[in-house]
Amino acid sequence: MAKKISKELAKEFYTNMYKIRRFEEEVFEFYKLGQMAGLAHLYIGEEAVATGAMAAIGPQDYIGTTHRGHGHMVARGADMGKMMAEILGKATGYSKGKGGSMHIMDMDIGILGANGIVGGGIPTATGAAYSAKYRGTDQVTLCFFGDGASNEGTFHECINMAAAWDLPIVYVIENNLYGITVDMRRVTKEHDLAKRAIGYGIPGYTIDGMNVEEVYETISKAVKDAREGKGPSIVECKTYRYHGHNGSDNCAYRPAGELEEWKARDCMDSFKAKGYLTEDEIKEIEKSVDKDIEKAVEFASESPYPDASELMTDIFVD
Repeated sequence: MAKKISKELAKEFYTNMYKIRRFEEEVFEFYKLGQMAGLAHLYIGEEAVATGAMAAIGPQDYIGTTHRGHGHMVARGADMGKMMAEILGKATGYSKGKGGSMHIMDMDIGILGANGIVGGGIPTATGAAYSAKYRGTDQVTLCFFGDGASNEGTFHECINMAAAWDLPIVYVIENNLYGITVDMRRVTKEHDLAKRAIGYGIPGYTIDGMNVEEVYETISKAVKDAREGKGPSIVECKTYRYHGHNGSDNCAYRPAGELEEWKARDCMDSFKAKGYLTEDEIKEIEKSVDKDIEKAVEFASESPYPDASELMTDIFVD
């Protein structure tokens, strides 16, 4: 059972969870209006994972993220205006509008980059952890990926290497039950994916990904162990995406009532019910975040698109 947290941490948790949800709601609005290119892989429902995990690391640490990575960026403190501009393909975005939703990065805050390839971020994150060990720093890497990526070869190859060399990395599986439309319970014999850690001789934890305190407490322990040279671990967060795999997915493959069951355990509603914050404190947080979101949307909407002359800049060719 998760320990009680301070008022300061409670405010941080609720602020980041609410900020992620509001950011993603605005992204979805842009998507429905046809103002963003590509697909919208929304993080709504999974806010507790990114929030708890980011609170467990330091400013010097690295983060490997995924195609569903907006939540990680927001919880890490990324500039939401630059994020939104990137999603809309604007010149003021993090990647000058060339990366879009699935390829946002900010090395200044340790974000190694989102990745549109399933499992593609795992080798990058593992390499960052190897770099930290080679250089003798105390940096730890958090590597986020979904349940689908846990069946990719990159998962097994990288965790084997990290375990063999005691690399300072925590592999965070955001298990939202579905790899696009495939129910993971149909294609895996063992449904607690963190048990795969047993085969590599490292710790594995399966936790409630809708409980931000439990995420924070578990990942804090895993990060502490990694920083002390005890090697990697796997933390599986059982969570749920309220929307489809992307904006065009109608979720016809889901059983009736499943979404409602998970929404009854909503991370923000359950957190508010614990009484860490008063109603006035919650309203104050929401009012402040809404203003920040409004500014980010305005910045992105008013930003220019890149000039055609920028097409071949920042492109690396042999």
